[in-house]
Amino acid sequence: MNKAEKTRQFIIEKTAPLFNTKGVAATAVTDIMEVTQMAKGSLYVHFQNKEELSYCAVDWNLKQFMDKISAEAEKYTGAKEKFFGLLDYLSDPLNPPVQGGCPMMNFGMEADDTSPVIREKVHQTICTVQQGMVDILEQGMADGIFNPNWNYREFALKAYAMIEGGILVARVSKDITQMKMLVDILKREIDEQTIVRK
Repeated sequence: MNKAEKTRQFIIEKTAPLFNTKGVAATAVTDIMEVTQMAKGSLYVHFQNKEELSYCAVDWNLKQFMDKISAEAEKYTGAKEKFFGLLDYLSDPLNPPVQGGCPMMNFGMEADDTSPVIREKVHQTICTVQQGMVDILEQGMADGIFNPNWNYREFALKAYAMIEGGILVARVSKDITQMKMLVDILKREIDEQTIVRK
């Protein structure tokens, strides 16, 4: 990267947690100037406006989230172990993988009525995460680990929705008790669908 590209990347990485924590609308240019220690004019050399920077910050947050959960899944070989590993990794929303919390939840709720561009970015990431969950379960089905009659696609959808709901409850209540219960429920269902070898 040349100097301009490095500066642009620096601005994105410094402001990404800010946007994810405060939200796009609530993040002021003065906030951006403070975290980057840059003047307004210097910022606008690299970005047309706050909107363009916010799109880049959303992309960065979503990519960080995806990279971290992918890396977590790669620690395991078996499908069941992978799914359990992901559930454990996401089970403490008070200490999230990305600073500020789940970017899909944060940006998705805010952009629902305000930004079609950000809404679409979040939608694509949700689809990718859900497909990733399906892929893990499909691996287990192909390996003969799970009950062949299990509707694993339906389970993946339910698991995703329960995790996102658990994140919301935990973040609002500042308590992960219910999230832990949801993770246990999902693990029990996976156990019930696991074929026991004799």
